[in-house]
Amino acid sequence: MQGSLMLDVDGLLLTAEDRDILRQPQVGGVILFSRNIEHPLQVTELSRSIRQIRPDMLIAVDQEGGRVQRLRRGFTRLPSMHAIANSDDPQENARLAGWLMAQEVLAVGIDFSFAPVLDLDYGNNTVIGHRAFGKEPQQVIELGGAFMAGMQQAGMATVGKHFPGHGWVAADSHFEIPVDERSLDLIRDSDLRTFAALSTAMDGVMPAHVIYSAVDPQPAGFSRLWLQQILRDELGFSGIIFSDDLSMAGAHVAGDMRQRTMAAINAGCDMILVCNDRDGAEQSLVCLQEQRIEPASNLSVMRGRQLYACIQELADWQLARRAVLALNTD
Repeated sequence: MQGSLMLDVDGLLLTAEDRDILRQPQVGGVILFSRNIEHPLQVTELSRSIRQIRPDMLIAVDQEGGRVQRLRRGFTRLPSMHAIANSDDPQENARLAGWLMAQEVLAVGIDFSFAPVLDLDYGNNTVIGHRAFGKEPQQVIELGGAFMAGMQQAGMATVGKHFPGHGWVAADSHFEIPVDERSLDLIRDSDLRTFAALSTAMDGVMPAHVIYSAVDPQPAGFSRLWLQQILRDELGFSGIIFSDDLSMAGAHVAGDMRQRTMAAINAGCDMILVCNDRDGAEQSLVCLQEQRIEPASNLSVMRGRQLYACIQELADWQLARRAVLALNTD
């Protein structure tokens, strides 16, 4: 059974320290960053080495498209969601991009990408911007749904982010604690519509490190109101809730790493991320061990299903790649 902690590893190869921490049963996932990636063969070997230690380990990456894609050399350059939305056939192109991304990620032994972004682009937030499909909820519903359909067709689980919507605030939660002062009714009539419409299409969801001050004094990822009452009960979401990175500035409002860990778990997160902070990951690990946190029983739904051994030989892959490359206009 997978543990509740997802962390990162040092470089292109596993270190002795990496191997030691991956053996801990409370660790259930590894997220790869650019420093872990050189070319497809190397990533495949890194994935294999992780699974030699822990066959049940989930491996993830941020491979959205546009400026957020860790896998570059030897992989298709994916367009931004903004470019897809402005193409001649945005719905089909969104499906193709989701399918192509998933095929290439699965082929190197990675289970899933934290994608797609379902935020609305109000033009206020540079960290979202062209990562979003657009400003109108219906546009994001249609294109986000198509992108996820492509991912699932390829055998990859989906993760919608950043619930209930990060696009309104100007602050970047990597460096600040953003506060969205809108009422719940206003959020329901805009950003929340995308997550409501796509709740059954999402296998996973990632809440925002944003405080919606008129709704709850805690950021969404630490809020039982947002995660239990609204996401689970009202929207009927039954998949996996991933915290956003607890090392980000937007998470510091919950206290030190042990307090953040418990705040996320108590709010309803099934798997917590602690990235680029090995000391913090170790503190979170000890906390999970001491508190004897039982992991969610359904984390295996995020396991990737690689349907083809050599995707480059697929005519569908070649056609999708040409179509998707033509969309790189940003």
